[in-house]
Amino acid sequence: MAEVRKKVMEDKYNTKGIKKAEVKKNNNKKVKSVDVKKVNDNQKKGFISNIILFFNGVKSEFKRVHWTSKENMIKYSIATIAFIIFCSGFFYLIDVIFAFIRSLFN
Repeated sequence: MAEVRKKVMEDKYNTKGIKKAEVKKNNNKKVKSVDVKKVNDNQKKGFISNIILFFNGVKSEFKRVHWTSKENMIKYSIATIAFIIFCSGFFYLIDVIFAFIRSLFN
């Protein structure tokens, strides 16, 4: 049974025989035919052009980021540092308590 399912999945995604792909627009009237070979050539651009394309994408995403104000950043930083100090003190206190209890039974 597993072999049959595997064969069905292989046949489902077999794209060797595909020469053209059709893209339908929203109004279902216009159909654009795209040559798969041309798409593959565009994907096989040079390494440098892919890096440039990546950094252009990163630049456009940075423009969409909502940066916090200076006042909020200071508040969040102080809260983070206070939380770290509190947790450090808590775990230090727990460690001292367990060390004291261990020293009582030795």
